[in-house]
Amino acid sequence: MKMSEYSNNLLAIAREVQATESKLSLIAETTGSQFLIQPNSEKICLFFHGFTAVPEQFALIGKAFYQAGYHVLIPLLPGHGIAGEWNGDNPPPLPEDPQIYQEFGRHWLEIARSGGKEIIIGGLSGGSTLAAWLALEYPDRINKTLIFAPYLSGSNKVVDLFVRIFNIYFEWWQDPQVASFGYDGFAMPALRVFLDMGTEVLEKAQTQKAAPMLIVSSESDRAVGNREHEKLFNAAVQLQPKSWYICFDDVWDIPHNMMTQAEGNEHVDLLISLTLAYVNSNATWAEMVTLCDRLKQVDFPTAIAQLNLHGRIASAMATIMGIIDTSIEKLRD
Repeated sequence: MKMSEYSNNLLAIAREVQATESKLSLIAETTGSQFLIQPNSEKICLFFHGFTAVPEQFALIGKAFYQAGYHVLIPLLPGHGIAGEWNGDNPPPLPEDPQIYQEFGRHWLEIARSGGKEIIIGGLSGGSTLAAWLALEYPDRINKTLIFAPYLSGSNKVVDLFVRIFNIYFEWWQDPQVASFGYDGFAMPALRVFLDMGTEVLEKAQTQKAAPMLIVSSESDRAVGNREHEKLFNAAVQLQPKSWYICFDDVWDIPHNMMTQAEGNEHVDLLISLTLAYVNSNATWAEMVTLCDRLKQVDFPTAIAQLNLHGRIASAMATIMGIIDTSIEKLRD
């Protein structure tokens, strides 16, 4: 199949980035930016990996979107993935200025928009904080935003205060049973960047319309504050009715690093199915609430027909309505 001009441009950019990264000393061969380019498509996904991590985090969901017909861009975040003897005296070269990440996000969004007609952006943790910031800054340029476990605050307010005040070096606690992508530690000001950006996101969401957001949270997440996820959703949905909120119950045991089985999510296939179902649906949250209530009385096809939702709800949604219903109940509590 002949490649479109857009595909050729993306391929050229991918090769340029990979050539530049090949001159760097990276942690591993799989550390650098990852690109999956369709021969001819106007649909594109842009994913931002987590703080201190690498693009490999999004390889699995990236493959799923590629198989669904999307170009997939997973760029290496600034200062990430560099090999070195990092420690408290020599911390990894992570940015301590939010504008570095924001300009990086703008740059890649413009690349995606250069020929894309359907733009999906997403991220995990700090990467999803950046995605949420872009969704608020450029709501008319993004079709949907996938916000996985955004770092808007920590799970403990004392820890947040610690992040804001101290300039120490911190090492992640590593579970020997799961994989770890990226750096083992960081200087605290580098994390403070995302805490500040998260605060800005929460404030802007009160008054600014965002691109439609799928906000994914987990009760088993010990790293970030779920209440802030609810706060972001409750603000966003008022101005953007097609925003959805999913919170996995403790029974699923889905960790903060939820994008791969290697990092501890045994239900990553479910997460990917849910994400694709959201992208392929066109319903408001209010309609989803009504659908969940109707499903307590009739089966899925009947409810879809009664509510005139045929063609606006992905068929795959039938198998995950229970998770959505649980999320609705959490918001009602």
